[in-house]
Amino acid sequence: MSPIHLVCDSTSDLDAAYAAAHEITVVPLRVFFGEEEFLDQVEMSTAEFYRRMRAGGPHPRTSQPPPGDFAAVFSRLGADGGTIICTTISGDLSGTIGSALQARSSLPDLDIRVVDTRTVGAGHTNAVEAAVAVRDRGGEADDIVAALGRLVATQKLVFTLETLEYLHRGGRMGGAQAVLGTVLDIKPILGIHDGKIDVIERVRTYPRALKRLVQELASVVPDWGPTKAAICHAASPQHADAVAAQVAAVTGELPTIVEVGAVLGCHAGPGGFGLAFHPKSVLEG
Repeated sequence: MSPIHLVCDSTSDLDAAYAAAHEITVVPLRVFFGEEEFLDQVEMSTAEFYRRMRAGGPHPRTSQPPPGDFAAVFSRLGADGGTIICTTISGDLSGTIGSALQARSSLPDLDIRVVDTRTVGAGHTNAVEAAVAVRDRGGEADDIVAALGRLVATQKLVFTLETLEYLHRGGRMGGAQAVLGTVLDIKPILGIHDGKIDVIERVRTYPRALKRLVQELASVVPDWGPTKAAICHAASPQHADAVAAQVAAVTGELPTIVEVGAVLGCHAGPGGFGLAFHPKSVLEG
């Protein structure tokens, strides 16, 4: 059997030790503070990103990797004749998949499969972990891509924000809306639907918002049966541990916990919190 190489972009927010242990190559996006440019999670850690974000100054922004970054990784990994499976953030949220597809087109002699996960953060983490699970049990490239297709079709990602300040600073929300939401302590419940962000509802207080995320999970488990969940948090580990216990009470096992990196963090800000989940049956075919 030809080797199978897994690649993802840095919006998967993978733990570095996990990526190394499972031979996953991560292609970083770019992070900008003013004119300063950094490779996400390579030249700037997630902790440093949030420290600088809280300090004020220029609001951070991010950019997709250029096609050459993907091409360099694909060329190196594909030298042994194996198949490369690359997962990316939703194409409706970033141009990253376009860079990966351009890189694939420049290397027609290699077997490269590029998969749009239609999600971000913990949803992308789940996709990578699903690919690892199928590969490590002996699945072939077609089996992995099929499992990812089932995951993309069923997975849900819901999230909330502790403050609207960073959406306002990043130009994603008007000042009046942000001020009113802050005064009233309104927390949006957001979800990813078909690769795009939708507003599900708005609730009062952050604790209620976190509870609402778990309720979204609990609502599907009776139909799905065994369910895999992952939590993503933006510099909020204390809330992550508390919600993880609530999730375990619903699914019967502790979820994966990942810290949101710069790409989602520059919009969510510290206190952003999400929950991604899918039926375990997507791995079974």
